[in-house]
Amino acid sequence: MITPIDRSSERRRIHRRIRAKISGKPDRPRLCIYRSLKYIYAQIVDDSQGKTLVAASTAEKDVRGQLKQAGNIQASKLVGKSIAERAKAKGIKTVVFDRGGYLYHGRVKAVAEAARESGLEF
Repeated sequence: MITPIDRSSERRRIHRRIRAKISGKPDRPRLCIYRSLKYIYAQIVDDSQGKTLVAASTAEKDVRGQLKQAGNIQASKLVGKSIAERAKAKGIKTVVFDRGGYLYHGRVKAVAEAARESGLEF
């Protein structure tokens, strides 16, 4: 009997495969995405130091005040815009995009496109 694979373990397997190929360096850190049912989180990480340089999410109070619902595409666009603005303030212009094992579709795509429109290159 074949046991079905649950989505979360499959996503983690895909994410491990992606992380074997990409890593954040000081000159080009990694923009990683985490998506839950309720919120979406984005971080810019320097893997050589193991430090988060910039972070943004829909769970922050100032972002939640602007939104009716924090787990949709409109909220994801706001997170992408804010992460790009915070990165530019820290002097980060180019990043490597880590989709976290999620499909490049919907909320993940919205974060990426909003970050690109706000001036972040990847």
